[in-house]
Amino acid sequence: KQWYQRRVRGRLTLEDITTRLHTNPRRIFNLPEQANTFIEVDLEERWTIPQGMRFSKAQWTPFEGMEVQGSVSRVVLRGSTVYIDGKVLAEPGYGINVRDVPQPVPPVDVVPEQEGAERPRLFSNDSFSEAEPKTAAVVGGMVGAGPPFSPSKLLSSSSNVAAAAAVVVAGSPGEKVALSVGGDGEPLQLPTVRHNLTRKHILSVSQFDRKILHQIFTVANQFKRNLYPGGIHTLASGCVLGTMFFEPSTRTHLSFVSAMQRLGGTVIQLSPSESSLLKGESVEDTVRNIQGYCDIMVMRHPEPGKVKESARFVNKPLINGGDGVGEHPTQALLDVFTIREEIGTVNGITVTMVGDLKHGRTVHSLARLLTLYNVRLQYVSPVELQMPEEVTKYVSSKGIKQDVFTDLLGAMPTTDVLYVTRIQKERFPSPEAYEKDSYLITPETLIKAKSGMIVMHPLPRVNEISVEIDADPRAAYFRQAENGVYIRMALLAMLLGKC
Repeated sequence: KQWYQRRVRGRLTLEDITTRLHTNPRRIFNLPEQANTFIEVDLEERWTIPQGMRFSKAQWTPFEGMEVQGSVSRVVLRGSTVYIDGKVLAEPGYGINVRDVPQPVPPVDVVPEQEGAERPRLFSNDSFSEAEPKTAAVVGGMVGAGPPFSPSKLLSSSSNVAAAAAVVVAGSPGEKVALSVGGDGEPLQLPTVRHNLTRKHILSVSQFDRKILHQIFTVANQFKRNLYPGGIHTLASGCVLGTMFFEPSTRTHLSFVSAMQRLGGTVIQLSPSESSLLKGESVEDTVRNIQGYCDIMVMRHPEPGKVKESARFVNKPLINGGDGVGEHPTQALLDVFTIREEIGTVNGITVTMVGDLKHGRTVHSLARLLTLYNVRLQYVSPVELQMPEEVTKYVSSKGIKQDVFTDLLGAMPTTDVLYVTRIQKERFPSPEAYEKDSYLITPETLIKAKSGMIVMHPLPRVNEISVEIDADPRAAYFRQAENGVYIRMALLAMLLGKC
């Protein structure tokens, strides 16, 4: 929400657009609020306005040939998707006089879950269908076809979690849709997305393209918007996540645990110091055994490529939680998601990476993932800790401009995202060399920075960012860490085939 308040390159903010196209027209024409109605815009897509818009009767526009940023990707009207990716799904005559829509919501009875009954799911495994399924509302003890509904109080606050799985909306024949609830009893609305991630491993950012990123970010954004304090989803109810961390982790490990629990699933954890690894069991055999106890796994290992190697021996989804100085794909995903949330777009920006770029797996993955966008990369590091040639060659092959600095202040004026990483003392031949070449971000460092710039850090922070920066609205690193939960919720749900 921070970036809502900022002007982006002198153009309108989303708050400005909302005021002009929603708030003011509603007030002027005295229009009631329409529940579950919104327009989803892809701020990163560039397109050229054609001679005649596809759905325009005039088939002419004075803006023909103009290149613009952002396009409408989805329109949801009263809970139903009526337009998506250039295709109109609503039948003629779907429109109504919104003033005739009754505002009070009828009481809703909770249907008790029968013992032994199949546990309902939020989405079926089917891909997106062209026609929206009809819904059936459970009202007054009767189930009848009707328009989508959004009751303001489905469940009392004292029973909402226990009864979450019992509130059901029926879709097309054979489908069941479980509505999870938030802390205030509101149903949590999530989008259906078409993707090919079900039961896949996540090992490298090279697996992703812009379309897949958009799908992951769409689901993550919905989790972020709808996950109220105390809220719980039932998407992964009955599913088990197995975590295998062969080196220390705080944020990655705990965010995966939090993500699975918030989805309604459970977690089992391998502690290497208490496992049969001490008896000489191989990592491969350990992973093979763990997969028999869970439905999906996340693994971190100090040896580059070890997670990918282990994936060859399992048939359950395996997520790379970091492999030495190799890659950290889920960190890169949450980093790009954070940039979108904070700035509003990833295109047309300059990202400056600072610190130990040679050994930092987070910057290796992020640099590769950012090549899917129109960006400029700047690297600031001591000579002995510069970005590996393997990474810079890959970035260059994608046509991305790169600049190298040893002086941080020289890179600041053009920076939109300052991505800081930790420099470890053991990387230097002497304490004097460390003091000479390490970087410290202070309020004085940001004097020449853009007012809309953000500061990011994969954490943990040692002394590379002054605590005085924490109060600066441009400090995004703690919000960045929180975003890890929503990204990992999205990944777990999609890999398990739950959305």
